[in-house]
Amino acid sequence: MKKFKTIALTDHTNHSKENSLYAILRQMADHPQCSQLDVASRGNINNALFFDDVSTTQLSVKSVDQSFNFDKKGLQFNLKTRWVDLLDYDIILLRLPRPISDHFLITLREIAQDKVIINDPLGIITCSSKSFLLHFPDLCPPIKLCRSIEEVIQFSKVHDLVLKPLKAYGGKGLLKITGAVLNDGQQDWETLPFLKTIEEELNTEGFLAMKYLKNVHEGDKRLIVVNGKILAASLRLPAKDSWLCNVAQGGTSIPSKPTHREQEIVKKINPLLTQHGILIYGVDTLVDDQGERILSEINTLSIGGFPQAEKQTGLPIIQMTLDQIFNYASL
Repeated sequence: MKKFKTIALTDHTNHSKENSLYAILRQMADHPQCSQLDVASRGNINNALFFDDVSTTQLSVKSVDQSFNFDKKGLQFNLKTRWVDLLDYDIILLRLPRPISDHFLITLREIAQDKVIINDPLGIITCSSKSFLLHFPDLCPPIKLCRSIEEVIQFSKVHDLVLKPLKAYGGKGLLKITGAVLNDGQQDWETLPFLKTIEEELNTEGFLAMKYLKNVHEGDKRLIVVNGKILAASLRLPAKDSWLCNVAQGGTSIPSKPTHREQEIVKKINPLLTQHGILIYGVDTLVDDQGERILSEINTLSIGGFPQAEKQTGLPIIQMTLDQIFNYASL
């Protein structure tokens, strides 16, 4: 049985007690295929040269054992650490949310060409953008990549819309447009004047415009997928009088199960994700106007919810995930 030296890259300054990193790494440390496990945080000032521009491969790390747990002060990431070289490891596990830069991801892939990186940095750049959904128009609501106010206005004449910034996550920056009224999740605005306030981002980055689905009250379902297999599902319901399902935006989460339609969605999108080196990802679905579950988002960066999924299902979700990681690294 091959064993692997593994390092996890994270940023503890954004963590909460619900963060999956702690449960995942505690179990990984005991996995029979893990010979060594360390974690490096962007929140440790000694690691600035690495996380800012990857101008070094030296990192200040903490060894992971069964005492590794969330601490709101994060002292463990700064005390009793030691220096290592990133290139001495076999597996690099990325648990870094945005605003990690594309420059960082590109450079990491360049300097660690012979390492197994989960998920692959270049794949993250491609697949974490909302525009990646344009590869699957038959699985999604009507969608359009808009790069001007005029394109948004024209599409909004056909459908009520949700506008999504291409690299945002957690429900941040979502905008609902119903004719002359735009809602940012908190209050209503006049559509055209508000669009002018984001015109620069619209022209340079673009926004994904997606038909607003009237059945949003039936919830946004998150599927946790590892190596093409759906390991768990949870249904996130919007707060009363809200159209935002994200828990971070006031929604609630309850256990669920994937439908046959959702199994088919994953089956269709997985080959392209695998081609881009994406092993672990989240799939979000909504209910369309015909009552069918339909693809609304793919998440490939720092997927969470693993401990919660274990509690909801009673299944060893983390162990199943780790087995897939080490099997993948053994190929």
